[in-house]
Amino acid sequence: MLEIKGVYKTFNAGTVNEKRALNGLNLTLADGDFVTVIGGNGAGKSTMLNIVSGAYTVDAGTITIDGQNVTALPEHKRAKFIGRVFQDPMMGTAATMQIEENLALAARRGQRRTLRAGITRSEREEYREMLKILDLGLEDRLTSKVGLLSGGQRQALTLLMATLKKPKLLLLDEHTAALDPKTAAKVLDTTEKIVDRDHLTTLMITHNMRDAIAHGNRLIMLYDGRVVLDIAGEEKKKLTVEDLLEQFTKVSGSDEADDKLLLS
Repeated sequence: MLEIKGVYKTFNAGTVNEKRALNGLNLTLADGDFVTVIGGNGAGKSTMLNIVSGAYTVDAGTITIDGQNVTALPEHKRAKFIGRVFQDPMMGTAATMQIEENLALAARRGQRRTLRAGITRSEREEYREMLKILDLGLEDRLTSKVGLLSGGQRQALTLLMATLKKPKLLLLDEHTAALDPKTAAKVLDTTEKIVDRDHLTTLMITHNMRDAIAHGNRLIMLYDGRVVLDIAGEEKKKLTVEDLLEQFTKVSGSDEADDKLLLS
């Protein structure tokens, strides 16, 4: 479903601030893979998601989604393949619009706009059923402005919107990092339910090693812009936080793990 092949990306090339973010990155995801991604600051995690989504162009290499080479495709054209949730809960929704209006926008993604009535009665019922999976009571607040919701409620709604059209690829960029632990756990549980239900191919960046181990069928570690660890199946289920810290020490040559790589 996703193939990243020999990708390089350097920022501020030729200046004193030159930074090679991706260094010959190779990664292949099978259809339905749920991959958690860990790594220290500057390892290339967010850059990887940005080159997949088309927010950044690559210096070299190719990106293929479901057999189609999208390397030269601009971000807005890749949007029909991709759902994405960012770290900031404010980024994925329109605050001044109602919950049902936000869902309607997500449902109409990639379609031609017409002058028909905005939301039909059947759509409203459909949205009410969809919201029940979040278990936040939002199905009874369809006409509430999204700006009135808490950060966790907005992030859960963003997740629902990003997966509404069943994208070929779901990108989660530390989507629970800005939430309190209880809310983060709820959003992660909902994420797992939706990904499993719709068999979505998913890349999830997290700084929490426990979450990286607990969720998904595969775990990769990035260091210096490339994949240095790739664990799946039974081997992943047996992983411990101590195992991951030991691996980080091996690849980084330091026994001081990056602060943000440690558990919260």
